[in-house]
Amino acid sequence: QVQLVESGGGLVQPGGSLRLSCAASGSNIGSINVMGWYRQAPGKQRELVARITSGDSTNYADSVKGRFTISRDNARNTAFLQMNSLKPEDTAVYYCNADIRRLVTGLTRTYWGQGTQVTVSS
Repeated sequence: QVQLVESGGGLVQPGGSLRLSCAASGSNIGSINVMGWYRQAPGKQRELVARITSGDSTNYADSVKGRFTISRDNARNTAFLQMNSLKPEDTAVYYCNADIRRLVTGLTRTYWGQGTQVTVSS
């Protein structure tokens, strides 16, 4: 089984920073192509925040450009989301996802983490 485990969420004041981590673990992880962060606020649809390819190409939602930075450590199958200058509208559950190719079967599928709450409030 493959799991994505997020950590690093919490409560922060406006203007503050948080760093989210997403670690992929399990058997037969062959390679991980795209890793991404999504978020879902109450009453809203889940939206893409940022994504990064295995070659470190990135793209961001317009609302977070210049404030958030996505990165990854391929050796540890881990992605990070550094969030600076946080605003109340960044409040949401943040989900990690990854396209993982299984070593034995060679098949690729998308996996999701369980989500971590980020609350920006004074």
